[in-house]
Amino acid sequence: MEKTLRIQLGKAIRRRREALRHSQDTFADAMGMHRAYYGSIERGDRNLTLATLHKVAVALGANPSDLLKEAGF
Repeated sequence: MEKTLRIQLGKAIRRRREALRHSQDTFADAMGMHRAYYGSIERGDRNLTLATLHKVAVALGANPSDLLKEAGF
């Protein structure tokens, strides 16, 4: 179940990033995050801390709660 939740959140993040027309590389660089780490977020391989979720949400122009709602939480 936990893996499914991470995957759904990663998909919501990816949809938002793609809607902004950013590549993973440029988006991760803009946040000061390594691209491999960011890619693992979108794949659902990482358990995000609240701080990281907030950082990603702000970069996407969203609230963390928006991303969680889109992921079905």
